[in-house]
Amino acid sequence: ESMLVFGWLASMLLIGVLLRAKVSFFQRFLFPSCLIGGIIGLILVNSRVIDIAVSDLEMFAYHFFNISFISVGLTHGNDQKDSSPRSKAFIKGPAWMALVQTSCFGLQAAVGGLLVLLFGILGMELFPTFGFLAPLGFEEGPGQALSVGKVWEGFGFEQAATIGLTFAAIGYLFAFFVGVPIVNWGIRNGLATYGAKALPRDFLTGIIPRDKQTETAGKLTLHTGNVDSMAFQAALVGLVYLLTYGFVKYGGLLLPPDAAKIMWGFFFVFGLVFAICIRLLIQKFGGGHLIDPGIQRRITGWSIDFLILATVMAIQFLVVWKYALPIFLISILNGVLTTMVVVYLGKRLWGYNLERAAAVYGAVTGTVSCGLLLLRIADPDFKTPVAIEIAVMNVLSIIPIGGCLLLVNAPVWWNWGVGTTSLVFLGVMAVGLALIRLLKFWGPPKF
Repeated sequence: ESMLVFGWLASMLLIGVLLRAKVSFFQRFLFPSCLIGGIIGLILVNSRVIDIAVSDLEMFAYHFFNISFISVGLTHGNDQKDSSPRSKAFIKGPAWMALVQTSCFGLQAAVGGLLVLLFGILGMELFPTFGFLAPLGFEEGPGQALSVGKVWEGFGFEQAATIGLTFAAIGYLFAFFVGVPIVNWGIRNGLATYGAKALPRDFLTGIIPRDKQTETAGKLTLHTGNVDSMAFQAALVGLVYLLTYGFVKYGGLLLPPDAAKIMWGFFFVFGLVFAICIRLLIQKFGGGHLIDPGIQRRITGWSIDFLILATVMAIQFLVVWKYALPIFLISILNGVLTTMVVVYLGKRLWGYNLERAAAVYGAVTGTVSCGLLLLRIADPDFKTPVAIEIAVMNVLSIIPIGGCLLLVNAPVWWNWGVGTTSLVFLGVMAVGLALIRLLKFWGPPKF
């Protein structure tokens, strides 16, 4: 049964690749093949043309999400060329993006929480953390929304995973249907640092032509007469997964039942930590060269593509219809306000306004990958430092975003009221905006 589910996911991905290569509409908005295939699969699953249990799709998405973090932890950065002095030169841009990301998380959570209160006043009772699925879906992506949603289902929040996936899918629509036109508008008005330049044909279609030189996917670190290098890299992921599973399962036995449930929602964090520890241990014993970062990045990308496929296909129309009003009101209001905040702050940057605004907009409505896609429209050859700044932004965001991920659980962990938690998130947004101002990242508008 599991292989049949995988086969259907693979088939939808291939359909997505074909449609992206042939349909100009998808090329114009840079829809990734996994999202196109996921939407096709969503229709087929809900119309019962494909007979797949939603629980199986959610299971696949959960595991792919964890695998993506484990492979990131196993990937070392020895092949990266950014030295310490160069990194310090970029700290200003990443700091701005990290503060914008934190401020938008606070904004989206506060809007979601306050609208839950409003619906309660109007007679529609929603689970206290309903609105907090919005920032999880918009900023953290479908994997995080699914993982945390599964934990909340254990606390009585029915269909939380599906609702979280719906928020994530709507976030992707904002990233592409709003983000792409905004970036194109900026290019037409001369805001791109290196001027307007047509995107290469292979970037639009998603297929590299036969006569174009391509970059390598990775290096062979073991002799094929012994074991295939891909098998070895995948085996490392499997080892870390097994260690993480044992830690979460048996470590949870030492905790109260509610705390044990929460640990499963943070499986990806423990997996990341174990992956880093395994990598450092292998390096200590002189085997660091055996872990190829190129192949590990391919495992990361592979798992994310299939994660998006599974999560979109797992959305249930009946559940979405039942909560259609709060889902779409929270999503539309958050999408509009997030767009306004990013555009407003992006206009007041000291440099690379369009490129930095495009990158951070993709990150706060979809994922970092969406940010890179939008950035490439404005900066096709990545001549600006913004692509590297996104990577540094992720490091700087660990503490504030990590704190926000804990705070969304306040109503179920610490019995906080929705209003109290929403006010704290408003405070998070205010602190983020204040720091942008104090650090002089907020100047007069440039256009």
